[in-house]
Amino acid sequence: MKFQKSPLLVALTAAVVLPVQASTVDNIEEEVVVTADFRQADVQTIPEATTVVGEAAIEERSADHLESVLSLAPNVNFSSGASRGRYYQIRGIGERSQFVDPVNPSVGLRVDGIDMTGLGGGAGLFDVQQVEVLRGPQGTRFGANALAGMINIESNAPTDEFEGMVSGKLGNYNTRALGAAVSGAVSDKVKLRLAAHKNTSDGYMRNAYLDRDDTQNIDEQLLRLKAAVELNARNQLDLTLLRINVDNGYDGFSLDNTRTTYSDEPGKDVQNTNAAALTWTSEAADAFDLRVHLSGSNSDTEYSYDEDWAYGQYIWMSDDPVYTPDPCDTTQGECLADADGYSSTDRYLRDYQRRELDLRLTSSEQGRLFGDSTDWVVGYYRMSRDESLDREYTWTGPFDSELETASQALYGELSSVINEQLSLTLGLRAERWSTDYNDSNSIDEDRTENLWGGKITAEYLLNENQLAYASLARGFKAGGVNTDPDISEANRTFDTEYNYAWEAGLKSSSLNDRLQTRVAAFYILRKDQQVKSSYAIPNDTGGFTFQDYLANAAEGQNYGVEVEFDLALSEQVDWAFSGGYLKTEFLDYQYETDDGTFSMNGREQAQSPEYSFTNRLNYLLGNGFSLTVEQEAKDSFYLSDSHNEKSSAYQLWHARIGYDASQWQLALYGRNLTNVDYEVRGFHFGNDPRDGYTNERWVQYGTPRLFGVEGKYYF
Repeated sequence: MKFQKSPLLVALTAAVVLPVQASTVDNIEEEVVVTADFRQADVQTIPEATTVVGEAAIEERSADHLESVLSLAPNVNFSSGASRGRYYQIRGIGERSQFVDPVNPSVGLRVDGIDMTGLGGGAGLFDVQQVEVLRGPQGTRFGANALAGMINIESNAPTDEFEGMVSGKLGNYNTRALGAAVSGAVSDKVKLRLAAHKNTSDGYMRNAYLDRDDTQNIDEQLLRLKAAVELNARNQLDLTLLRINVDNGYDGFSLDNTRTTYSDEPGKDVQNTNAAALTWTSEAADAFDLRVHLSGSNSDTEYSYDEDWAYGQYIWMSDDPVYTPDPCDTTQGECLADADGYSSTDRYLRDYQRRELDLRLTSSEQGRLFGDSTDWVVGYYRMSRDESLDREYTWTGPFDSELETASQALYGELSSVINEQLSLTLGLRAERWSTDYNDSNSIDEDRTENLWGGKITAEYLLNENQLAYASLARGFKAGGVNTDPDISEANRTFDTEYNYAWEAGLKSSSLNDRLQTRVAAFYILRKDQQVKSSYAIPNDTGGFTFQDYLANAAEGQNYGVEVEFDLALSEQVDWAFSGGYLKTEFLDYQYETDDGTFSMNGREQAQSPEYSFTNRLNYLLGNGFSLTVEQEAKDSFYLSDSHNEKSSAYQLWHARIGYDASQWQLALYGRNLTNVDYEVRGFHFGNDPRDGYTNERWVQYGTPRLFGVEGKYYF
């Protein structure tokens, strides 16, 4: 038998056989602290799979948005279908989109302690200290918001000393960015940090009909104020005020599956968020510390698009598109019976209001239990989310809905030292989840559930440089309601999904701490798996409309391996690797369409590439110059659970040449240097009148070749 070498296998083999030299190099690794857990700890000591993308790695990627750094975490993917990737999948679990129906997320997103789940379009990375990706159910800490994991973005904190920074960027596609941050103490007790940033681009599509290059433009603004107030020696207040304005275009699909569109009414991808978080930490007693966290946000969003991707009737003649008058009189709501094409738009206006309260007691050294062997955490959590939707759709007219979600939870964790090598941690969360939904189609559904989950972890210190661990977790995601008025009552609601996740890992440090390694193997059994089904139904106008609904698959399974390491090859060269191997499968799932019953048993789950990895080499050239080269690769994967279209496997190359002086930096960057077309969203339906609306494969592409210059000045 001849084995085929996959790109991941080649990369992992290189990691194993690489000759390591210069063994006398001093320890150059710095502690990387994870802030999202109950107790802040180094990433090498946390007994779970966690990736931290620090400020240096963000800078080396010239990354301005979360989507640009997610590949640095193993088995993490994203789906676009908008101007930015804002729907995330961890280990094959996560949503791909949102249209009419309310969505309970599988992957949580938090920015400076503020819940931004489902609002990833505003996840900018200016003045960010680090991005933390916690993989696996986070039931004890975050509950129903983190079935698959949590992504936590932490910006830079206020400093004691006065400092500031100004940055700028110029690139192709008329890319421009300008930002500034200033930080320091305004008194003995108060420290402030203010950051502002604006990022614009024409985007990467050309609209031939409108003769414009900016219908998929980027226009993003950020304003953030952080304050740290020392009330006294035992009490501190931390305040974050955040304003995000995103006014991007959305014109991502073409009838020719290229970067040239023909839409007469391009869409928008808008998010305006005002948010605040206030945290009071107190050494309330000798036995425990108190943490009170309050956060809230108001977000107005618009997601809209030209549904026909053209101007009315679209006729192909030779090599040029020819446009005839719009066959549909949309002002009268009528369509000509003999029209060969159609024209329609779809517009979703959503308003979100979110409030959170988290009260937590954490044991101190004096408060440990059972002979000073056991640390403890106990907390109370309360959340409310209100989501209102106004839909404006050509074929159905106005539609509106209201969803009110409330949750209360009690949680706790015990961490016991059994002996010098062995420790056990037990976490548990009980949550009461309530929803109230109603809409203009007279659908009115109330739902209340009692949910619980948690985690038990054993960690064993093999020696002072190696930590082994094993865990069993139970994650949960609440059920909900399908809103399509034509759906069968049997599919009107869907149930809670529970995941049982086994994980084992090894974290080690060697070669005088020059090599940091993290390896994890996992198996997830998905019970009552929530699966989004979507299929096109012919309408009376010659086009198609979609029927979307969520249903429960009987079971699914996801398992794989993840490897990360950071290696200082010499004083000048660092090598970072992150790789994931993932297998997913529906064990028992079928769904109904107008064409009959389809079985998905044995098929892979959507957004689940079998392999994905990144390699990054950073070389200090001397005299302030540095070179960073990155390789990013991903296997093909199904683009949806409701059709069989797959993305293409791809490999991307990035590079950056930088110059670092005492107070300023200058860099030339290039992303996707070989200009690979890779897919970030895909559908299978009929939308082209030239072939009678035959079902076809439609895709949206990720970023093409990007290059530019960027600089920073520190003061």
